[in-house]
Amino acid sequence: MTFKKTHFLFGTFIGLILAAMIGFILKPAEVIQKPALIGGPFTLIDHNGKIVKSSDYEGKILIVYFGYTFCPDVCPTDLQKISLGLDMLERNKLETSHFQPIFISIDPERDTVEVMNEYVENFHPSLIGLTGTTEQIKAAAKNYKVYYQKAANSEDDYYLMDHSSIIYVIGPDGKYLSHFTSLDSQKIIANRLSHYLDEKF
Repeated sequence: MTFKKTHFLFGTFIGLILAAMIGFILKPAEVIQKPALIGGPFTLIDHNGKIVKSSDYEGKILIVYFGYTFCPDVCPTDLQKISLGLDMLERNKLETSHFQPIFISIDPERDTVEVMNEYVENFHPSLIGLTGTTEQIKAAAKNYKVYYQKAANSEDDYYLMDHSSIIYVIGPDGKYLSHFTSLDSQKIIANRLSHYLDEKF
């Protein structure tokens, strides 16, 4: 083998090694996405006065919203979008019994069982209203990473609550699936929920 040919083969070999090394360096590292730590156990009181636990809803896709009945705008709007989204699925002959919409009060001081019972009647018939003690609400909100507090400039008897407005979707296994914001329409809600029906049932 001539020196020129040997030199060519050696150069080609080195080139392949360098190409492989560069390819390895430039290859994007795999991103391991950990499941969001949202959701968890709770013990609360439903709008009929019954003590319930999160485990009572195992096997269903939960649609969870934290708010309060005295909310002047955001809460009723978001709950209405959940209701309309479920209505859209029903019009398309989809089985909505696999879903359990839940409204958890962040204002247990005013949101008694009686108040919650009357309030949930304004929305989808499957909506469950949950209230409880201050400690129970705090524990549930912590699991869902929910922010809330009394507005500083509110009057004593007619105070408002500052709070995050997120609609959480929790799978039948109790694990977080996704969430909606106040910017999402009932159509967006219905479309995504229909996909979860296909995936989970």
